[in-house]
Amino acid sequence: MMPLTLAEVGEDKIIKKVGGSDEVRKHLEDIGFVSGGSILLINKLSGNVIVDVKGSRVAISEEMARRIMV
Repeated sequence: MMPLTLAEVGEDKIIKKVGGSDEVRKHLEDIGFVSGGSILLINKLSGNVIVDVKGSRVAISEEMARRIMV
Protein backbone atom coordinates (compact mmCIF):
# COMPACT_ATOMS: atom_id res chain seq x y z
CA MET A 1 0.00 0.00 0.00
CA MET A 2 1.33 3.46 -0.94
CA PRO A 3 0.02 7.01 -1.23
CA LEU A 4 -1.43 8.05 -4.58
CA THR A 5 1.42 10.56 -4.98
CA LEU A 6 3.88 7.65 -5.50
CA ALA A 7 1.88 5.95 -8.27
CA GLU A 8 3.11 6.22 -11.86
CA VAL A 9 1.22 8.11 -14.57
CA GLY A 10 -0.95 5.73 -16.61
CA GLU A 11 -1.39 3.19 -13.80
CA ASP A 12 -4.82 1.86 -12.87
CA LYS A 13 -5.04 1.51 -9.10
CA ILE A 14 -7.56 0.32 -6.54
CA ILE A 15 -8.17 2.62 -3.57
CA LYS A 16 -7.34 0.71 -0.39
CA LYS A 17 -7.93 3.44 2.20
CA VAL A 18 -8.88 7.10 2.43
CA GLY A 19 -7.37 8.85 5.45
CA GLY A 20 -7.58 12.26 7.07
CA SER A 21 -10.15 13.96 9.27
CA ASP A 22 -13.83 13.10 8.95
CA GLU A 23 -14.37 16.26 6.90
CA VAL A 24 -11.54 15.45 4.48
CA ARG A 25 -12.66 11.82 4.06
CA LYS A 26 -16.24 12.94 3.40
CA HIS A 27 -15.09 15.45 0.77
CA LEU A 28 -12.94 12.84 -1.01
CA GLU A 29 -15.76 10.28 -0.90
CA ASP A 30 -18.18 12.86 -2.34
CA ILE A 31 -15.96 13.31 -5.40
CA GLY A 32 -15.57 9.54 -5.92
CA PHE A 33 -12.57 8.42 -3.86
CA VAL A 34 -14.02 5.43 -2.01
CA SER A 35 -12.28 2.28 -0.73
CA GLY A 36 -12.40 -0.45 -3.35
CA GLY A 37 -12.90 2.03 -6.18
CA SER A 38 -10.72 2.09 -9.28
CA ILE A 39 -8.77 5.17 -10.39
CA LEU A 40 -6.41 5.98 -13.24
CA LEU A 41 -3.57 8.43 -12.66
CA ILE A 42 -3.59 10.73 -15.70
CA ASN A 43 -0.95 13.33 -14.85
CA LYS A 44 1.23 14.77 -12.08
CA LEU A 45 2.06 18.47 -11.89
CA SER A 46 4.31 19.68 -9.05
CA GLY A 47 2.96 16.97 -6.76
CA ASN A 48 -0.68 17.68 -7.60
CA VAL A 49 -2.45 14.92 -9.51
CA ILE A 50 -5.15 14.54 -12.13
CA VAL A 51 -7.02 11.24 -11.96
CA ASP A 52 -9.90 9.59 -13.73
CA VAL A 53 -12.38 8.45 -11.10
CA LYS A 54 -15.76 7.01 -12.09
CA GLY A 55 -15.41 8.40 -15.61
CA SER A 56 -14.63 11.97 -14.53
CA ARG A 57 -11.30 13.76 -14.43
CA VAL A 58 -10.55 15.24 -11.03
CA ALA A 59 -7.57 17.36 -9.97
CA ILE A 60 -6.49 17.16 -6.33
CA SER A 61 -3.66 18.69 -4.36
CA GLU A 62 -0.61 16.77 -3.23
CA GLU A 63 -1.84 17.07 0.36
CA MET A 64 -5.14 15.34 -0.51
CA ALA A 65 -3.41 12.76 -2.73
CA ARG A 66 -1.17 11.73 0.19
CA ARG A 67 -4.31 10.73 2.13
CA ILE A 68 -5.43 8.29 -0.58
CA MET A 69 -3.73 4.92 -0.24
CA VAL A 70 -3.61 2.63 -3.28
